[in-house]
Amino acid sequence: MPDSNRVLVDVRDGIATVSLNRADKHNALDLPMFDAIVDAAAQLRKRKDLRVVILRGAGPSFCSGLDVGSVLGKPLKMARSFATYGLRRANVFQQVGLCWRELPVPVIAAIHGSCYGGGLQIALGADFRIAAADAKLSIMEVKWGLVPDMSGTVTLRELMPLDVAKKLAMTGQIVSGMEALALHLVTEVAADPYAAALELAQALIARSPDALAGTKQLFDSNWRSVGEAGALGLERKIQLRMLLGPNQREAGKANVEKRAPVFKPRSFGG
Repeated sequence: MPDSNRVLVDVRDGIATVSLNRADKHNALDLPMFDAIVDAAAQLRKRKDLRVVILRGAGPSFCSGLDVGSVLGKPLKMARSFATYGLRRANVFQQVGLCWRELPVPVIAAIHGSCYGGGLQIALGADFRIAAADAKLSIMEVKWGLVPDMSGTVTLRELMPLDVAKKLAMTGQIVSGMEALALHLVTEVAADPYAAALELAQALIARSPDALAGTKQLFDSNWRSVGEAGALGLERKIQLRMLLGPNQREAGKANVEKRAPVFKPRSFGG
């Protein structure tokens, strides 16, 4: 059973704030936290009223990465987490990043303090990353003689050239939030990342939840190695779902009537 104290989830008006809650350790990732992160995403996925997720870290940092001593000190548990089971394509270590991509709602990471190694790979699983200018980010696994294996090679390839990713991963270079913006590691820089994330969340919930889920699936699928015919086909398929759904009709009607739309719960994206 995942430790519910490792990750706190607060849902208000359709916006879920997910807080990594090991502040005294800069939210370093031990095995209970891995399980708690994946479980939090799984529970949120069941909620049709969910509109946006904000990921943040309690205390002075977003997440300082792997708690190396704790994880490597439990080799049997680590081995179980490293394995994949049944039809799952990712192990628990990889799922902490991928689980946010799999949610059918926008996910925003609000980054402050340290965001290293596995912490950065979790943030890369979000749709948007808002960082403080003085935040510190690093693909730091090489410091411990490791490689980034928590889905980072899936997410990084969508953001930057191969040579830049290799340089960051091979050197473990620490970059500031401003430098990360120039490298496309983050979407924007803000004085208060969480406040900026809330502002973006409010803008997003004004839009159709089905259109947001459809846009996320469409862009995530077509941005990868999909041929032109497959990309165009997916556009048509998802757009037809939008046209047949009540939230598209409400969006159009509200625009004509010059009023705020009142959307039904999301019907797209599981």
